[in-house]
Amino acid sequence: MTRIPQKVRSLTLAALLAGLAWSALAQSPRKIEDSMAERTRACTACHGDNGRAGPDGYYPRLAGKPAGYLHHQLRNFAEGRRHYGLMTRLVDPMTDAYMAEIAAHFASLHLPYPAPTASKLPPERLARGQMLVQQGDASRGLPACVQCHGERLTGVLPNVPGLLGLPLDYLNAQLGAWQTGQRKAQAPDCMAEVVKRIPHEDIIAISSWLASQSLPADTRPASAVVRPLADAGWRCGSAPELAGGRP
Repeated sequence: MTRIPQKVRSLTLAALLAGLAWSALAQSPRKIEDSMAERTRACTACHGDNGRAGPDGYYPRLAGKPAGYLHHQLRNFAEGRRHYGLMTRLVDPMTDAYMAEIAAHFASLHLPYPAPTASKLPPERLARGQMLVQQGDASRGLPACVQCHGERLTGVLPNVPGLLGLPLDYLNAQLGAWQTGQRKAQAPDCMAEVVKRIPHEDIIAISSWLASQSLPADTRPASAVVRPLADAGWRCGSAPELAGGRP
């Protein structure tokens, strides 16, 4: 009687078990729900459950952001205005209509925000950040953040994102990307021009103050701006709604 080597027997047993497992799966296939929640698992793998934000501070929250803003960002990755290899490869095969569907899905998710993180900056630096966010700096021709992002800093429909509830590292990284030209928006690129007028130390003060603030009771984006940028001669290609608003 021929003796079968141990290695061959092990391989044969492994192949048999694999075959049995495949047969069981073929007979009882797992049903996957055809929904945007399932289709966007590639997004939530980085951006957290339901797009609540990634755990490392660099993948921002998607849930509850204005649909127009999210759609613009997917387009920006697809068209080279934003640069991150994983995102570019993810959106490359998508149609514009499908990107709009993804944006609408995450915009519809109104979920609780995490508690803010206390800042380590001295009180006077935080006060400087708060002043720039709420009032701007007329000496530099710098508008206040609230003039674009809403008086509650929760964004403005349909295209302007909120600034509260974002991690400090993400805010610093994105403001730095605007300053170096690594991040761009549709022309006229008002955000790029705004950030050029902010010194580095004030960037840190602004982002630190924003990251340390609690969200208001109503976290939804505002329906219109209160102080339109057009009053100061600004135009934003990705957010034409900033040219006008209701008091």
